[in-house]
Amino acid sequence: MKQYDYLIVGAGLFGAVFAHEAKKAGKKCLVIDKRDHIAGNIYTEAVEGINVHRYGAHIFHTNNKAVWQYVNQFAEFNRYTNSPVANYHGQIYNLPFNMNTFNKMWGVVTPAEAKAKIEEQKAAAGITDPQNLEEQAISLVGTDIYEKLIKGYTGKQWGRPCTELPAFIIKRLPVRFTYDDNYFNALYQGIPNGGYTAMVEKMLADTEVHLNVDYLADKAALDALAEKVVYTGPVDAYFGYRLGALQYRSVRFETEVLDTDNYQGNAVVNYTDAETPYTRIIEHKHFEFGTQPKTVISREYSAEWKKGDEPYYPVNDEKNGALYAQYKALADAEPGVIFGGRLGEYKYYDMDKVIEVALDVAAKELA
Repeated sequence: MKQYDYLIVGAGLFGAVFAHEAKKAGKKCLVIDKRDHIAGNIYTEAVEGINVHRYGAHIFHTNNKAVWQYVNQFAEFNRYTNSPVANYHGQIYNLPFNMNTFNKMWGVVTPAEAKAKIEEQKAAAGITDPQNLEEQAISLVGTDIYEKLIKGYTGKQWGRPCTELPAFIIKRLPVRFTYDDNYFNALYQGIPNGGYTAMVEKMLADTEVHLNVDYLADKAALDALAEKVVYTGPVDAYFGYRLGALQYRSVRFETEVLDTDNYQGNAVVNYTDAETPYTRIIEHKHFEFGTQPKTVISREYSAEWKKGDEPYYPVNDEKNGALYAQYKALADAEPGVIFGGRLGEYKYYDMDKVIEVALDVAAKELA
């Protein structure tokens, strides 16, 4: 008789949701994580009374009412609206691209004028069938905005020129011919009061959690503890990279406490020129409308992932897609193991989608 029904590898959002649902169904779970904390990449820690997003900004947004109701069991959300700004050599532009952006860039006032300017620049570039990110971006917002607000930032983020990136990456970027600077087209949006760690703590309440445990280093002994495994780590690492390593982009953070109550006036400022080495600066207190006497900022540097680094963004190009398909075939054939989450499925998931998928997997598994 095994000690547990489920061994859940990873105390991030997918693992925590599955553990909560399994506990409700009367199952006994052990959650392990190789880090020294729960909550995965949405982990927040208090510094100078400010909830700092240690692994980058996480803003909850969804159109899924069921998911919104689900997370509100564990936290009360504030009214934070994501309205980042872009800094291009000291010039400030609104993101996402909207009438404020077009007015600052070109002096246009009406949507018709903005559309005409974009069409004029698109025609001048001769783009009819966009084949890469550069061509797609110019066809969406014109050459000026591409050169100032997309080209340098995207090149830094992905470590390759826009001409070498697939067009679909930019398609999810909102373009609005209104003066609305809310980044997300989401009905529900906010940050949990008290931070994400407290939210995940409630999800994992009364579930046994062991931290600083490296599953892959002691796999056989850990597998022996439970009837089934829910694995949320990198799928290629699970199989010992036997088919080769999948590619990711990683992020390095430089976080510092500053002796000022307000450093940049916004939670998120993107640095869109190629010369600034970091992609953006996060000022964490603005996520919760903080009034603390000091502030905490994080500069984000995008980097190519190598083994030992934290993998953040899957490189979803054709080559990696084909390699993942082979790993997925191995995963589907692995007895007694459920693969889930951003790393387990090699997929860029927003938080609401992670929860939606975890709930769906749990419902099928526990039925």
